[in-house]
Amino acid sequence: MSTPRISSLDDLRALLRALPGPDEAARAAAIEREPHLTKPKGSLGRLEELAAWLAAWQGHHPPVMDRPAAATFAGNHGVMAHKVSPCPVEVTWQQSKNFGEGGGAINAMCRSTGTEFKVYDIAIDSFTRDFLTGPAMDEDDFVAAFNVGMAAVDPGMSVFCPGEMGIGNTTPASAMAMALFGGTEDDWVGYGAGAVGTVLADKKRVVREGVALHTQDNPDPVDIACRLGGRELAAMAGATLAGRLLRVPVLLDGFPCTAAVAFLAAFQKGALDHCRVSHASAEAGHALLCESLNQRPLLRMGMRLGEGTGGVLAVNLLRAAVVCHTEMATYEEAAVARNER
Repeated sequence: MSTPRISSLDDLRALLRALPGPDEAARAAAIEREPHLTKPKGSLGRLEELAAWLAAWQGHHPPVMDRPAAATFAGNHGVMAHKVSPCPVEVTWQQSKNFGEGGGAINAMCRSTGTEFKVYDIAIDSFTRDFLTGPAMDEDDFVAAFNVGMAAVDPGMSVFCPGEMGIGNTTPASAMAMALFGGTEDDWVGYGAGAVGTVLADKKRVVREGVALHTQDNPDPVDIACRLGGRELAAMAGATLAGRLLRVPVLLDGFPCTAAVAFLAAFQKGALDHCRVSHASAEAGHALLCESLNQRPLLRMGMRLGEGTGGVLAVNLLRAAVVCHTEMATYEEAAVARNER
């Protein structure tokens, strides 16, 4: 299967209107096997649901976890002109280099879970536009970044974990979430990488003004992602859509990652059914965003790092789900009296 691409925002809209669904035969096979395993019904909790979810979206039964993969996409934001983060923008370059050399938390987690990893610098020498002066990206810029994400996924992957690096990116994430789901800046804007006092107040003002500016003509969710987002955010959305098209389930990370892909579901109901939110971020707004998307995070670890770390941390949950589903004996095989409860 060839790597999918888009050439315009209308291409993206067309793909979203014609998304492939799950393999219901694979899901049914997983559900049928579960009651035969030597355990009380439902005793493995969400691991049972995860096995069926993987089968349905990988498109085969039994599900596998032999090739998990992750990527961190890096980009810079023009909205940093308003000093919405106390971190200097140079950190985007520095951390991207660090990831390439294997020194980041995402690298360590990938090594610990046997997860493939790549880092993608997306025009980090060129900032997006300050969205208080115009759309953050024009159509060509958005499409180029989206295609970087699409190309990061291939059909041999068992699961894909998108992540981001971009100083200031909780500001566009908050703006997109507010534009898509309503509420106020107080609902969506948090500390990010340490915004407090006047920095936090400026961040809230920028989000409020940006949303007001870019929603006055009632844009659709795709336009919102282009006007208020960022290149690394668009790339994560591209990777997530590619996962749907290539039958690769996706583990979403924290607030910026979840906000980056939310417009897909806002445009087309069910567009994130092949995704699970890996963890509940400590960042303000993530709980509300998950509720808006009808997603229940798999883990609650108080994390707020980004990079894709939450998704990679959850890889071992999926491994446990698959191993239990495929390697446990059935009641018949083990000659164990069936627990009917």
